Amino acid sequence: MSAAVAPPCLPALALLLWAVCEAVVGMPAEEQCVYLDSAQHLDTVGLSQDGDVVIGALINVYILPETLDLSFTKQPNLQSCSDFQESPVQWAQAMVFAVEEINRNPSLLPGVRLGYRIMDSCTRLPFSLRAALSMISGGNGTCETTRPVKLIIGDPSSTQSLILSKTLSPFNVPMISYLATCSCLSNKREYPNFFRTIPSDAYQARTMAQMAKRFGWTWVGAVVADNDYGLLAVQAFQEETKGTGICLAFVRTLFRERLAKDVARAVSAVMASSARVILVFAWYVDVEVFLTELVLRNVTDRLFLASEIWSTSGRLLSNPQLYTIAQGTLGVAIRSAPIPGFDKHLQQLHPSRYPRDTLLRVLWERTFGCNPFWNSSAGSQSSLPPCRGTESLKGVQNGVTDVSNLRVTYTAYLAVYAAAHALHSLLACTATNSSDPSVTPGCSSPNNITPEQVLEHLKLVNFTTQLGEKFYFQDGETPAVYDLVNWQRGPGGTLQYVLIGRVEGSQLIINDSAISWPGSSDKVPVSVCTALCPPGTRKAIKKGLPVCCFDCLPCAEGEFSNITGSSECHHCPPEFWSNSLRNACIPREVEYLSFNETMGITLTTVAVTGAITTAAVAVVFVYHRQTPIVKANNSELSFMLLLSLKLCFLCSLIFVGQPSTWSCRVQQAAFGISFVLCISCILVKTIVVLVAFRSSRPGSAGLMKWFGPGQQRGSVLFFTSIQVIICAVWLSLSPPLPQRNFGIQGSKVILECMVGSVVGFSLVLGYIGLLAAVCFLLAFFARKLPDNFNEAKFITFSMLIFCAVWIAFVPAYVSSPGKYSVAVEVFAILASSFGLLVCIFVPKCYIILLRPENNTKKFLMGKTQ
Repeated sequence: MSAAVAPPCLPALALLLWAVCEAVVGMPAEEQCVYLDSAQHLDTVGLSQDGDVVIGALINVYILPETLDLSFTKQPNLQSCSDFQESPVQWAQAMVFAVEEINRNPSLLPGVRLGYRIMDSCTRLPFSLRAALSMISGGNGTCETTRPVKLIIGDPSSTQSLILSKTLSPFNVPMISYLATCSCLSNKREYPNFFRTIPSDAYQARTMAQMAKRFGWTWVGAVVADNDYGLLAVQAFQEETKGTGICLAFVRTLFRERLAKDVARAVSAVMASSARVILVFAWYVDVEVFLTELVLRNVTDRLFLASEIWSTSGRLLSNPQLYTIAQGTLGVAIRSAPIPGFDKHLQQLHPSRYPRDTLLRVLWERTFGCNPFWNSSAGSQSSLPPCRGTESLKGVQNGVTDVSNLRVTYTAYLAVYAAAHALHSLLACTATNSSDPSVTPGCSSPNNITPEQVLEHLKLVNFTTQLGEKFYFQDGETPAVYDLVNWQRGPGGTLQYVLIGRVEGSQLIINDSAISWPGSSDKVPVSVCTALCPPGTRKAIKKGLPVCCFDCLPCAEGEFSNITGSSECHHCPPEFWSNSLRNACIPREVEYLSFNETMGITLTTVAVTGAITTAAVAVVFVYHRQTPIVKANNSELSFMLLLSLKLCFLCSLIFVGQPSTWSCRVQQAAFGISFVLCISCILVKTIVVLVAFRSSRPGSAGLMKWFGPGQQRGSVLFFTSIQVIICAVWLSLSPPLPQRNFGIQGSKVILECMVGSVVGFSLVLGYIGLLAAVCFLLAFFARKLPDNFNEAKFITFSMLIFCAVWIAFVPAYVSSPGKYSVAVEVFAILASSFGLLVCIFVPKCYIILLRPENNTKKFLMGKTQ
């Protein structure tokens, strides 16, 4: 097959960028093609196979030393690469296997032989740039030419992919990365030529945020790579956890060129922080150094959340130093999938079948300790003995032959198939329409393919994998599908990762019972700045601290919180009140002036005593009704007064007990009418005293006939009827009703009679007060008149007590809460009733019972004179 001819502008631009790259690393670019010592690594480390169409690929088999002199006082050494990694060899072989499958497939790229050129980037940007520019320009750094590649699979590193995409974008060379996960690469304006077969870190950060929320980890530390991969990942994590109460206790970065110092700072932050869960987004080599330092500092009680780049690292799992500290690690892993026939391909690998595969030669030397090419120029540089030729990878267990969980290997395999389907779409239309690519836009032939055409057809890739899954690019991205793994102790105390769940889109599925936590504990580690507030309390954010650090304040009375970690307390419904723990609402205790409580019993006893005493006085008066002292005090009015006093004592009992509709109406009416009847009797008695004194004067003998017994009864009935009318109107328009009062005493609801109409209640009291005031004034004026047995004087005393009691009643009633206002009213009724009873009737009973010798007409007449 003839070599493909590159577009005329491509070599010039590539050489220009090559010169820039050489200036960066300090190498001269004196001619258009110069043999580069530092580029020798590109030609010697990798594997290739020619074809009608060649795709390029970048892997990172070797890693430069951790320390690099960037003092700018001397040229940094970038030539030597060290630390051979086995996993990337498997990735490369997956690409080779995919190419061989495609070349054998008659329905995919029929008649077109696909070739490849896979080169090691040494995990360094200068090497990646050299390799990429070498592949697209057809050069290899040694003044030899090869077929230019139309597409590059790689780079594994997100940081290097950013630069490579920017560099290759002017040439429209598409990139398909199988491991670069940085969410920044999703920006199609900045990176229009970038595709990937692995989900973006945005989905991974969302998964870790979901895990932290699921297990209640609100205080999380973060150790990330000091590049776009790590910094943007932790930024995405913060965005996902915003508003969820999850905070970052600290963020420390690891930069490869100053790894020792950064690791020391990160370890110090871990030790100083109370966070027990550490989020780690970094390259597995850097993570190994970080974890090793933690072991040396004897920090073994942390749980690590591993990103996909190290969550399944065989290198870390097989490191005995990390068995204790890494046990329990939870990781987000790239979805595992089988590749049918790949295990046989690996077992049949032999340097003799792939003589240009330098990676396979190194693998053979490391695995079998012999030189497979001892008689060649490449093998002459090795000091190892020659191989016998019978060596085989069958039965060998290492990072290359282990196909139990193909993760990055599968994404690399998918990337080759995505490239092949794009090429198939590009080339298939020429066979059916025209051999001239200009006739059918977007179509081409193998010798005329341009990277721009491949780029356009990659956007339309849509095929079904051998596993029956649909594969397509959505703006260069693939859907979020992950495995969740847990590092557990295996046989012999070694570490192994166990599948505990998966992620499909935004759905997180975890088998909690399958997780082994650090220290082989069955309890979920606690990582909080402040423990969640228990029920009955609420969060109170501490000023100047993250929202995860707070105080727990108890809920106020009448409020509750019944969940752990509540940020606020809720008010109980009106008929409920918070319990002593403030974690639930219980029905309020209904309270009223009851017959069963001390206060109710006391008032009831006093009222009954008053009623009995009044009845006893009435009995005495009835028994001695023919005596002068009873006759002289208008026995009819006295009996009416005793009746009204007894009603006053008895009406107070209506105020005690559970209020009802009828009791509320009767108590106020009975109180108002009884007292008006009582005051009316006293008022009439006072008027009788005054009239009697006036009639004793000359010329006034007929005055008493106008105020005889009939007029006296009529006056009492008239004064009382006015109160009856007031009560009737009040009860008909706005009567008192029982009502639950929720706002007076916290845990209790007061069942009380509301007056209904304040105007009606005021008129009742006001009318009683008016009669009492008139009676007091008349009695005061008549106190020194020579009446029978100082009647006017006793009335004056009784009305003075009555008025004093009810004047004090008003402020006491208004200020007393709940049932105490009822008690105040009952006390006022009893006190005023006893005042009237004692002042008016006790002196008479004293004479009747204890001084009967004074109960004579002679004594009465002499006193009057």
